[in-house]
Amino acid sequence: MIVAPLIIAATADTDQLAAEQEYAAALQRQPNLPRGRDLFATCAACHGSDGSGVEDGSVPAIAGQYFAVIVKQLTDFHNARRWNIRMGKVLYPLHITSAADFADVAAYISALPRHATHDVGDGSELTAGTGVYFVACESCHGATGAGAESSLTPRLGGQHYRYLVRQIRNAGVQWRPNMSSQHEQLVRRLSPEQINGVADYLSRLDPNLGPPGAEAAISN
Repeated sequence: MIVAPLIIAATADTDQLAAEQEYAAALQRQPNLPRGRDLFATCAACHGSDGSGVEDGSVPAIAGQYFAVIVKQLTDFHNARRWNIRMGKVLYPLHITSAADFADVAAYISALPRHATHDVGDGSELTAGTGVYFVACESCHGATGAGAESSLTPRLGGQHYRYLVRQIRNAGVQWRPNMSSQHEQLVRRLSPEQINGVADYLSRLDPNLGPPGAEAAISN
C-alpha cells in the first residue's frame, strides 16, 4: 500500500529533474529564428499562424509570451510536468525534441506581435474579480497582467477568457503539476464566481502592456 505513492513521488522527482535540465540547456542555446519559424509551422496547426490561439478556450494565445516562460512550458510538457494530449503525444515525438528545438521555436513565438482577444467574460463577476485579482494575484502577475520573465511569471493580460478559467481551475485541482503548492492553495480558496471574475479582468487587459518600469516586450 505504501509502494505506489513512493513510485509516483520518485517518478515526479525524475520528471522535474529532467525538465530542469532541458530548460537550463535550452537557455544556453543561441536561438535560430529562421529554424524556429520552420518549427512553428507545426504549432500553427493549433495555435494559428499568428500565435493567437483559439477563442473557445481550447488553445491559448502564445504570441509575444516571454522566451523563458515558453521554454519552461515546453520542457515541462516534454517531461510530464504539464499535461496535454496533443502537446505530449503528437508534437514532441515528431517535431520538437531537443534543447535547440525548444530555444528556436520559443524565440520565434516570443517575437510575434500580441493581439487582443474577443473572448471575455460577461461582466457579471468583473468588479468582484478585479478586487480579488489585486488582493491575490497582482503582487506576482502585475496590475496589467504582464508578469515578469525574471520570475517565469507569464503574461496573462489579453489571454482568452475561457482558457484562463480552465487553467485557473486546473491549478486548484492539481492538474498543473508544474505550479507551486502555494499557487494551488491560493486558487483553492477562490469560488467559481471569483475565478470567473479574475479571468474576465485579465482577458480585457491590453496584451501589449509591459511590466512597470519596462518597455513592452513586443513591438508592432
